[in-house]
Amino acid sequence: MDTLLQQIVSGLATGAIYASLALALVMIYQATEILNFAQGEMAMFTTYLAWSMLKAGLPYWMAFAATVVVAFVGGLLIERVVIRPVEQASVLTIVIVCIGLLVILIYSYIIQPFPSPFPKTPLRIGGIVFGLHDLGVIGVTLVLLCLVYAFFRYTTLGLAMRAAAQNPASSRLCGIRVGWMLGLGWGLAALVGSVAGMLVAPVIFLEPNMMFGIQIYAFAGATLGGITSPFGAVVGGFLVGVIENLAGTYVPLIGTELKLTVALGIIILVLLVRPRGLFGQAVVRRV
Repeated sequence: MDTLLQQIVSGLATGAIYASLALALVMIYQATEILNFAQGEMAMFTTYLAWSMLKAGLPYWMAFAATVVVAFVGGLLIERVVIRPVEQASVLTIVIVCIGLLVILIYSYIIQPFPSPFPKTPLRIGGIVFGLHDLGVIGVTLVLLCLVYAFFRYTTLGLAMRAAAQNPASSRLCGIRVGWMLGLGWGLAALVGSVAGMLVAPVIFLEPNMMFGIQIYAFAGATLGGITSPFGAVVGGFLVGVIENLAGTYVPLIGTELKLTVALGIIILVLLVRPRGLFGQAVVRRV
């Protein structure tokens, strides 16, 4: 029983990282109805920027704040400069552009350690060990979820961004600047993604491909929870982390080497059985 509980706790810790990146994916989708395949690489790039600031002598939280600001501005510029010229093109064209961003966003090929803002001493309750960094990641993810929910639910700007994504023509007639709403969506998603990158870097080290596998898990979490639901994306991320951990521990065929296939299997299964996910809303369009 202790082993089972420990695996669940560890799964929740890794799931929190998947959930934070899944939240960024859902934010872009809510604002623009585009899946950003370069979300992980954008997070990696901004994490290298944070590492550079730390190496230059900035305190951790000052570097953290500067990084999220740079990430927001960078996401906004990417939408303005790269995505906006092709926003009227086919979905396939936009996907290809996002994949192109995935390839070119490289800061360095050197693997670097990245500090954690949380104490290293683990917390032990009975036979279960809780890493303080893991608890911190879970806490930050839940805070991000609450902030995103409140932003899109209760603020004028958040409601305008949702309206711009769902019905651009009517939004323009209401005086909403749709183009800027889409750009702000990319900026906010880049901000959330940068937080995810800085949270995962202390666990897996900072290197160019660190977000590749995590992005697949994040896609699985967003698909499972519902690509239209921020709450669903976070729940899906946690569930993917737990399922992956339990499958790696108790299914000998999977072990530690084939955990990524669990995420791929979840994506396929959800798309076949319930494409809208656990908490997503079915979208009906008149054609």
